Amino acid sequence: MHNFASILDYHSAQRPEAVAVTQDERQLTVRELYERVNELAAALTGLGIGRGDIVALLLHNRPEFLELVYAVGRIGAVFLPLNYRLSEEEWGYILEHSGAKALVAEPDLTAPADRIAARLTGLKHRIRAGNGSPGGPWTGYEELLARHRGARVQTAETTPDDLQRLMYTSGTTSRPKGVCITEGNVQAKNMAHIVHFGLTAADTTLVCGPLYHVGGLDMPALGVLHAGGKVVLQRRFDAAAVLRDIQRHRVTNVWLAPAMVNAVLEVPDRERYDTSSVRFILGGGEKTPEPLLRRIMTAFPRAWFADAYGLTETVSGDTFLDREHALSKLGSVGRPVPHVRVRIVDDTGREVPAGVLGEITLRGPKVFPGYWRDERATAAALRDGWFRTGDIGHLDEDGFLYVDDRKKDMIVSGGENIATPEVERVLYEHPAVLEAAVVGLAHPRWGEVPRAFVVFRPGVGAGAEELRAFCRARLAKFKVPARFDIVGELPRTPSGKVLKRTLRDLPARERS
Repeated sequence: MHNFASILDYHSAQRPEAVAVTQDERQLTVRELYERVNELAAALTGLGIGRGDIVALLLHNRPEFLELVYAVGRIGAVFLPLNYRLSEEEWGYILEHSGAKALVAEPDLTAPADRIAARLTGLKHRIRAGNGSPGGPWTGYEELLARHRGARVQTAETTPDDLQRLMYTSGTTSRPKGVCITEGNVQAKNMAHIVHFGLTAADTTLVCGPLYHVGGLDMPALGVLHAGGKVVLQRRFDAAAVLRDIQRHRVTNVWLAPAMVNAVLEVPDRERYDTSSVRFILGGGEKTPEPLLRRIMTAFPRAWFADAYGLTETVSGDTFLDREHALSKLGSVGRPVPHVRVRIVDDTGREVPAGVLGEITLRGPKVFPGYWRDERATAAALRDGWFRTGDIGHLDEDGFLYVDDRKKDMIVSGGENIATPEVERVLYEHPAVLEAAVVGLAHPRWGEVPRAFVVFRPGVGAGAEELRAFCRARLAKFKVPARFDIVGELPRTPSGKVLKRTLRDLPARERS
């Protein structure tokens, strides 16, 4: 059986009293998780949700998120995690484009969900997480479970090609793209991480990044649960709480985006926390400079800091830098995990020698089969069995990967990807804007923030605050440009393409 959710059947029989998930004072044993997953699976089936139907999750980190991952998988349906930081308009687009049949939301997110639900003809069910009877169009999560107390649901038979989840990611287009992740992708990722990191039932993962992101869900939380280990959840990232939870739960591993690493290292009294249980930290997103690496090694004396490279399209974690080469290969993101191949190619698709820059391409069972309802984007990304990442890098003589440039037009802000065309699309909707281009601006906390260059139509204009408010009403807060530069024209190539490298190099002399 290829259904990843069937692993709960195994662990509930082998070690039912072991703790599987904990958050604050709440915890679920393996048996309790198994029982609630079965009850939830029965409840979803009772609502008419079955194989191939899409269930969207608009939740902060909480045990119900993981319950839904396994319950939706158990019946052969597809789960769709939504970024709770997006705007209502963005949620509406994703729900409509995906054809989601059900939505599970936090109590504080039901009102904005209601505002977009009217136009979503395919959305049949709304479920509110937490206790109580919400009334109206919403059904209570615990209510559903109570109606099916003690139920047992046969795990659906699935193949490696069956869809396990949809994850919408910022791409190089004006709209997010739905990444199709299969049962085979998830199983291959789990096993690759189990082998690479030696994950066992003795491992405890701290999830302080959002579960809607592959970093929080897959680096390596689902792999640890697959191996029989424990997951500790933080509702939202809190640097001091990271250290407290590591000490309290004897955490063995954690994924930290670059901004999160810096925040943890800046906790004033971090030396008083015992972090000796941590055996590896997963990083990635930007190169780790040697001074920062040495600070990490001091703060986590027994930990291996594994700089990583991966994408949503590969369920994350394709290469990791091993402990032995942490300093000798500084700047590298390491070598690939089992069954993943990395190749650097030129513009014609031919492989280039070691040391030569080219496009990073990936192949293996972790690689996604395509984008949801987007044949053109799929054809552009997958060629001759290889995934064209769009990232620029090189391999050294020992096969270590170095990432030299990010995806074209991509900003990484606090671990979140921002596709510049998404922001530009909104700016073009403003009546005063003739042209717009968005690039990344260095930021001491977030790594980068969006910076917009705007050309106004003749005879009209707008202030920075007006433009900012316009964007804020249509985009997630982290996508709103931190700076607006009003220019007479945009620099372009002879063919008319905007020279974003030129814009990135322009100094930001004053704030706007």
